[in-house]
Amino acid sequence: MTRTHIAADPAPIPAATGIRGRQLDRFPGTFARTRYLAITIAATVVLYYQLYAQGTVATKIIADLHMSLIYFIVIQIAGGAIGAIGSLAAGLADRWGRANLVVYGLALVSLLMLFAAPNVHGETSYLIVFVLISGVEGVILVATPALIRDFSPQLGRASAMGFWTLGPVLGSLLATAISSNTLDDHPRWQFQFQVAGIVGWIVFAVAFVGLRELAPALRDQLMVSIHDRALLEARARGIDPEQALRGHWRQLLHVRIVLPALAISSYLLFYYLSVGFFVLFYVTTYGYTEARANALANWYWIANALTLVIFGLLSDLFRVRKPFMLAGGLVSAIGVAWFAIATRAGDTSYYYFAMIILVIAIGSGMTFAAWMAAFTETVEARNPAATATGLAIWGASVRVAVAAGFTALIFLIPAANTLVEAGPRVHELATRYAAELTTLQRLSPAVKAELSTRPDDPAVQAEALGQLANLPAADVGRVFSLQRQQNPAALSGPDREFLAATGNRVAAAATALRAASAVPKDDLAYLTVHAAEVRDAAHDSPDQWARLWWLCFAAQLLFLPSIWLLTGHWSPAAGRADAERHRAAVRAELLAAETA
Repeated sequence: MTRTHIAADPAPIPAATGIRGRQLDRFPGTFARTRYLAITIAATVVLYYQLYAQGTVATKIIADLHMSLIYFIVIQIAGGAIGAIGSLAAGLADRWGRANLVVYGLALVSLLMLFAAPNVHGETSYLIVFVLISGVEGVILVATPALIRDFSPQLGRASAMGFWTLGPVLGSLLATAISSNTLDDHPRWQFQFQVAGIVGWIVFAVAFVGLRELAPALRDQLMVSIHDRALLEARARGIDPEQALRGHWRQLLHVRIVLPALAISSYLLFYYLSVGFFVLFYVTTYGYTEARANALANWYWIANALTLVIFGLLSDLFRVRKPFMLAGGLVSAIGVAWFAIATRAGDTSYYYFAMIILVIAIGSGMTFAAWMAAFTETVEARNPAATATGLAIWGASVRVAVAAGFTALIFLIPAANTLVEAGPRVHELATRYAAELTTLQRLSPAVKAELSTRPDDPAVQAEALGQLANLPAADVGRVFSLQRQQNPAALSGPDREFLAATGNRVAAAATALRAASAVPKDDLAYLTVHAAEVRDAAHDSPDQWARLWWLCFAAQLLFLPSIWLLTGHWSPAAGRADAERHRAAVRAELLAAETA
């Protein structure tokens, strides 16, 4: 009997019926496997695009729904908390299956994006919708990488996980690319949600028809090479999925699982802050338009997407994960520190920021593709049947870290709240009344006070016009007196010369004063209350954002020691030798099956 004969054994592996009939009782061939992986990645891209669409129009949402920045951040924190619960609940995917969670999660999120989110009319209803979307995203964060793992043997795991990680990265890129190219023509924030909802329904239709998953008896095994397929199918006939999952939470709540999950979650803090607040950061601190800020973020997502795939392939080629994680972690940490320094400078150019962002993107791409492979392999080393459970621990850790990071945002960047709440109106009023405000700034506080109480007093007017025309109040009074003469021709030569020299200056000052006096009192009062605090906030903003980026730098350094807790080799030679030992063991087991 050959390996092919074992794979073709007519005894079927039971598969569920009904909507759970998505389960496959045979390991698919290359074409079908590639199709399932592609659908899973497409679903991941779209789900993250839908989640991240709000970040591209954050300032518009805040303004339109009359919420404070702090409330907007609280919404993100609430979403993170519910997402963590969703991730833990998705640990049940080991029992319920992964494909249905993805398919119907797509349907639910697309429904919310297309119909619910664009029709909210207040901050509370927006909170409810966003929390629902985040909860589903927490589930998908577990179900989709679990599907990728099921269809990917370990020797191709980093490549597959690199492609899966394109989900959040390409989701971010899709969100910023669409918004940067449509915001000028479609400025309403609701348009971005509607487009995301339509795209989601298209991918849902594809996934509903085409997405499948392995039956539990197949996916509950460790697959190192694609050549293990025959052996896995032979073993699967003797596996009880319920027995394989018994005690799986206890097995995976282990230091080698939990600590790396927490460590990578802290490492990803910069990424999640970038997704949620890059636009806000550049709009409030550097005065970029939302479209320009999104265009700058595209540099990050494109570079990150490319490096995830490239270094995933290299990790599989060299049979190691840890060197890529260490090198990538150091590169991205250096990039984040550089980003913090550039932020504090306050006058960093667009393309200088783009260069720094490229460094961070390359380092994080090198790190994360290898980490996802190493983490799933570490989970498999404890219980291959509990992959979704291990990913649930990771998913919940990410959401908790995001919630903690967003909470820190409230305390580390108070200037941002001022700039979001009062900045736009102060800027709009200052632009509209630029000339009038310049006029008022030339008046002394005493004169402005007198004008507010005695606007029709000639002496007060003369004092004000004198300050504007740079003349003594007495000269202004003399101009008024001469202009009241009934027969200008009777003026003496000195009077005519004086009037010619100063009359136009006083007239221009009078025109400017009348225009300044016409500014609505409510607008002036708003500027009086908020202009100084907005000016101070604009001055403080770079330093405060830099503090947040330094926190991200520290979080990335904390990630590095956790690399040693994961399974895998540092040496490519050791990795190749391990793969050869596995192939020999598979051949021996197949030989034993032939003679049994």
